[in-house]
Amino acid sequence: MSEDDQIAVVGMSCRVPGADDAPAMWRNLLSGVDSVRPLTAAEGALTDPDWMPVFGRLDDLDGFDADLFGYPAELAALLDPQHRLFLEVAWRALEDAGIDPDRDPAQVGVFAGCGPNRYLHHHLLGNPALQPGSGGLAEDWEDALTGSGCDYLPTRTAYALGLAGPAVAIQTACSTSLVAVCQAAQSLLDYRCDVAIAGGSAVVSTRQAGYRLRPGGLLATDGVCRPYDAAATGQVFGNGAGAVVLKRLAEARADGDNVYAVLPGWAVNNDGADRPGFTIPGVAGQAAVLAEALASVGWDPADVGYLEGHGTGTSVGDAIEVDALTRVRRGNRSPLLLGSVKGNLGNLDAAAGVISLIKAVYAVHTGQVPGTAHFTGAHGEVDLAAAGAEVSAQTRPWAGQRRAGVSSFGLGGTNAHVLVEQAPAANDRDEPDSSGGQECPDRVVLGLSAGSPAALRELARRLADRLAGGDLAVADVAHTLAVGRRRLAYRGAVGCTDAAEAVGQLTALAQGGPVADAAVTRSWLDGGDLPVVRGRRVPLPGYPFQRTRHWIEATR
Repeated sequence: MSEDDQIAVVGMSCRVPGADDAPAMWRNLLSGVDSVRPLTAAEGALTDPDWMPVFGRLDDLDGFDADLFGYPAELAALLDPQHRLFLEVAWRALEDAGIDPDRDPAQVGVFAGCGPNRYLHHHLLGNPALQPGSGGLAEDWEDALTGSGCDYLPTRTAYALGLAGPAVAIQTACSTSLVAVCQAAQSLLDYRCDVAIAGGSAVVSTRQAGYRLRPGGLLATDGVCRPYDAAATGQVFGNGAGAVVLKRLAEARADGDNVYAVLPGWAVNNDGADRPGFTIPGVAGQAAVLAEALASVGWDPADVGYLEGHGTGTSVGDAIEVDALTRVRRGNRSPLLLGSVKGNLGNLDAAAGVISLIKAVYAVHTGQVPGTAHFTGAHGEVDLAAAGAEVSAQTRPWAGQRRAGVSSFGLGGTNAHVLVEQAPAANDRDEPDSSGGQECPDRVVLGLSAGSPAALRELARRLADRLAGGDLAVADVAHTLAVGRRRLAYRGAVGCTDAAEAVGQLTALAQGGPVADAAVTRSWLDGGDLPVVRGRRVPLPGYPFQRTRHWIEATR
């Protein structure tokens, strides 16, 4: 398969329960952390015996760096938290990819979706401060409607980040963000854009206080999500957002991008009428979407060693998913590990698919498969043996060829499946020469910029901590900072020859003290450009958002 026909994952970002970024989420998954936890009375837990005080909470849900994105406080208060979250993860994902849209000529598209407009319904409609003539938060309802509408999530992102590619809203319930990845990948293959951000955002509850139990419902009666497990009683929901940055593989390698993994194929379909009811998944449709994705790249089911499943912890849904997998594998006895991130985070609704993809990308990238939280043995309706699959409760090493699949199935029947493969090894022919053919100088400049002095100091501290690990070349860091970061109002710079010197200089900058080599950085500090040295784009710490509270009242 040609590199022009494959898609590279070059950037990732997320905010999920228990983790403010993708590396933190990955560490939690490897450790088996369950970030869905019981709530305390101080956090709003009810004493009603029919109320389950468990939820996948996001810290600082009402916080938003409004100044960075150019929003006055009164407009930021009208902005749906789902939009706020996605703006931040999209910004961070582009940073992780080392792409500055202001200076990069590539046309960047946005493919994304979010959940229902609960913030509009529960907090804005009927609020006296929003009525015409009230002199309150808004005199024009257009601000509230465009700030809450799912239609405006990708276009708002394109406007805020200055992205001129296609901006397309996707709406397929729980499969929304994985369908968005499929549409973004296809747009890249069709040369409709050069780079694509794909993902989703979901705020299932602004109060984050749990849920009411209903007889025969789909929500866990014990407050624990147990994918594929014998003790499973249903699913648990949570809030979150995630985004990936995609490029055509050949161009990513030529540009010296950090390629986490490759997406060689994908498929999207619908169950149609071949199912017992509209809200019940269809085994034939799920089997078909897996088979179509495999056929699109000529893979045999035995080629896939790990499947990140939909796995919500409902007996009916999990059984149908494994039945569909059995049909595709047709008795194939090759080992297959099966897992679901929902045991750790809950079901993140419109963001669930992209979070599953990020987990699978890390798995093929690092050679480790996290265990599935709360799994002890298969549910009686889940026939793992027939599928030749195994669910592990513990993190396992993954040797040899690493190929994975990711499934996401939306209420209403829209199914998506994405194939993920280990990235090809970088080699000298891929390395870009951005220095005009000159050798990398002995001394490089690391330039930082931020929206406030506090953010600048925090960014310096984060970069010092990252460089202290000793696994990054300072030339690569200098290159990424020069070509892959936006130019903001507050700036700092250090000169260095190696990581140890950089750590010392950055630490001084973080503490507000003077740094050496101020003369060589004067042009940058005065608003000029950084010197661009030869190097690769490498993942660096994300921008330290200066979040302030923007009006979310607790409602029951």
